Amino acid sequence: MANAGEQHQPIRVYLMVWGALFVLSVFSYLMDYLEVRPLGLKWFLITALALVKAGLIVAYFMHMRFERQSLVFAILLPPVLLLALVAILMPEGAYVAAVRQFFLGN
Repeated sequence: MANAGEQHQPIRVYLMVWGALFVLSVFSYLMDYLEVRPLGLKWFLITALALVKAGLIVAYFMHMRFERQSLVFAILLPPVLLLALVAILMPEGAYVAAVRQFFLGN
């Protein structure tokens, strides 16, 4: 028996989300199987598909779709900021690798 404040979806919604996750996983697998080039595009598409799948899982199976906006921000904002920080620091890492290669020859 459900509590008064709980939100439940019909089983049809969960099956549709599962189907969407399956299709997205197939597309992700095909990116590698079909050897999509250039590699940067391939990895971008695979990462984008993984983020969409994670969003579907969080929204429907973890029931975040029905939570307050402040809770959603508290859970989703830190990973987004972490991804932004990684994206900002990637050029610095490439520079350090290039300098290391130049001076150390590794």
